Amino acid sequence: MLAGIPLAGRPSHVPAELERDFNIYNVNTLNEDWQLKLKELVHGEGIPDVFWTPHNSGHWVAGRAAIAKEVLSNAEHFSSRSIVVIPEMNPNPPFAPLQIDPPDHAAYRAILAPAMTPKAVQALGERAREMAIELIEGFKAKGECEFVGDFATWLPIAIFMQMVDLPLEDRPMLLGIADSLVRATSPEEQMDGHIRLHQYSMQKIQERRANPGNDMITTLTKATIKGEPVPDETSLGMLNLLLTAGLDTVANMMGFFALFLANNPEYRQRLIDDPKSITPAIEELLRRHPIANLAREVKVDCELGGAHLKKGERILVPAIAYGLDERQFDNPEHVDFDRANKIHEAFGDGVHRCMGSMLARVELRVFLEEWLKRIPNFTVKKGADIQVTSASVAGIRELYLVWDT
Repeated sequence: MLAGIPLAGRPSHVPAELERDFNIYNVNTLNEDWQLKLKELVHGEGIPDVFWTPHNSGHWVAGRAAIAKEVLSNAEHFSSRSIVVIPEMNPNPPFAPLQIDPPDHAAYRAILAPAMTPKAVQALGERAREMAIELIEGFKAKGECEFVGDFATWLPIAIFMQMVDLPLEDRPMLLGIADSLVRATSPEEQMDGHIRLHQYSMQKIQERRANPGNDMITTLTKATIKGEPVPDETSLGMLNLLLTAGLDTVANMMGFFALFLANNPEYRQRLIDDPKSITPAIEELLRRHPIANLAREVKVDCELGGAHLKKGERILVPAIAYGLDERQFDNPEHVDFDRANKIHEAFGDGVHRCMGSMLARVELRVFLEEWLKRIPNFTVKKGADIQVTSASVAGIRELYLVWDT
């Protein structure tokens, strides 16, 4: 939970019936389903489709699928300049292209696009499979592991660090920085994370300028926009985005996947018996267990879901607003690998849809294929607590799994 941020007064244009007591940084759960807990707060009886909360400097919340899609896909009304609801916690320099609006957005996205082509992702997927097998074989005989620390924060991070050619021994430091950025408990902690990240990233940019390589950081140092070299500050923002996205998001997705399968052996057996069902299962699990809480800044006064939004205000799209909306899905709390409609917004929507979604899917598929081949039957260790932290990205702190050797 964030500390030291006073409640904001309700603006005069916000009617009292649209105000709710909602704090995205205080949905922390212990041995509960975080997504269902968040759904109760957003989709509960009598809660407006769009509502105002005085927490975290005061902001709007988009609570339903149609509203979420409108906010994330309408770049004319909603800007990505602000990707978190607390103004002073937004990255500086901005994370390009994530925080660049159209039409400039496309030019920055094009710089990163070659690293995310199907051919490039296939090569990274092969390395991910090698790494997954190596990790699992390393602790399989022990009959237990702490999944987050022993596997989930290793696999995607090793692949990412290969993309940017960073030494693997920097992993613990970078993990600490990523954690302080996405799960900060105060603006001061967030700022400290940004400072440490900036120092590290700028050092690497300067090293690549002096000694170019064949990696994404070198690509950034050589990139141009409208015929002009990309300034160091912009390159810094782009590298910071790659670092935070590559170090945290997929690892948290894996944590929720593993927890679900540990608690639901019948679903686990389905994937073992029918490996072809893994691909649709990934989409369904992403729909049911989204983790990203996205924010936008209102660009122009507009009407949205019965609320009047003013220019400069911020609006949050909670992770579950789309995927767990009963107006969008029948029985949304239920996991159904055969569900006809598995469309989700786990990777966002519109022009800012996550560029790394293809690689994330590959890493998730490799995890499921190689883990279930080697450890088909596993459960959560008896007495182990499951603590989920809620912020711009939700994550399971520790997940102790056990199995028969």
